[in-house]
Amino acid sequence: MDYASLDDFVATGKDHVTKGPIAIIIVEDMVEVASTLKHHIKLGFQKVLVVANDLPRISPAILEKVVTIKHNFLNQDAKEAVVNRISALAPAQWFYYCYNAEYLFFPFCETRSVTELLAFHTEEKRASMLCYVIDLYAGNLEKYPNAVSIEEANVDKAGYYSLGRQDPKTHATLERQLDFFGGLRWRYEEFVPYEKRKIDRIGIFKSKAGLELNNNDLFNDPEYNTYSCPWHHNLTAAIVSFRTAKALKRNPASRHQIQDFKWHNSVRFVWHSQQLLDLGLIEPGQWF
Repeated sequence: MDYASLDDFVATGKDHVTKGPIAIIIVEDMVEVASTLKHHIKLGFQKVLVVANDLPRISPAILEKVVTIKHNFLNQDAKEAVVNRISALAPAQWFYYCYNAEYLFFPFCETRSVTELLAFHTEEKRASMLCYVIDLYAGNLEKYPNAVSIEEANVDKAGYYSLGRQDPKTHATLERQLDFFGGLRWRYEEFVPYEKRKIDRIGIFKSKAGLELNNNDLFNDPEYNTYSCPWHHNLTAAIVSFRTAKALKRNPASRHQIQDFKWHNSVRFVWHSQQLLDLGLIEPGQWF
């Protein structure tokens, strides 16, 4: 590991976050760590920070392009606290966070970098970007019992919906905020706690003094939680993720109840942003 602890990085690693955008990859297990890192390196992040208790064997060619930070999530800060501590090092910097076996896609990401994306988003006076966490799952669970397969990944082409988000204190509908649902968390909701069922995540944000990520993937600044500015629609992105599929096959309550994630709205995921655009799962806004 480059840094022996998160405290060590916070104390001495500030130089790594002076130029952005910065990706923070939180490693929860050993599943598809290398492919996650390769994907986000290719997107053009200036730095990829890997926060993990341990890492599988990864090629030196990948490791030399990332910064590794040792951190035991079981005994120390919650994941959102890790994001908050790192992003606080560099106010007015763009950050992105995800977990291993998750992959960011935004409109035209095959030909445009994440730096270009956020330059345009900044011009639109936006400091955050709504991301939809879109579930991926292997089509054959006998062949892939942990539900993860890059080569045979499937995605739901339908079954997504949104509800107006309410203020928890006043119960008033919040302006330009929606809770989004769908995917495996919707289809297997009996195994998912209510507070974990929504699929929206403010996964890309510009840091500032006092900004804090909460444990529901939202921020303490309400404007950061909006899907667009008041005058027109903005860009949105997707984080395609095996995380829910892994959890459902790992959880003793659901593991033996699910023999196959596929249904009549399953389609093979082709690992291209155009598919997500065609399905209406990401939006280019005014960016062409």
